Amino acid sequence: IDVYDDFFPLRLNKLRTQTGISARDMSLSLGQNPGYINNIENKKALPSMAMFFCICDFLKISPQDFF
Repeated sequence: IDVYDDFFPLRLNKLRTQTGISARDMSLSLGQNPGYINNIENKKALPSMAMFFCICDFLKISPQDFF
């Protein structure tokens, strides 16, 4: 198992919960289906590079800060 497979979903979950927003609300705010963030956090999907930048903007962090 690649340690990086777990990093992105866990980091996204931590950053999202720190902001106090639900996965569903964050998904909808990003213009995605209601389960979008949930799928990423449950390792069923990865965001595109463009969507990753949108996620960082939403969380008010730089891509470097995400990692």
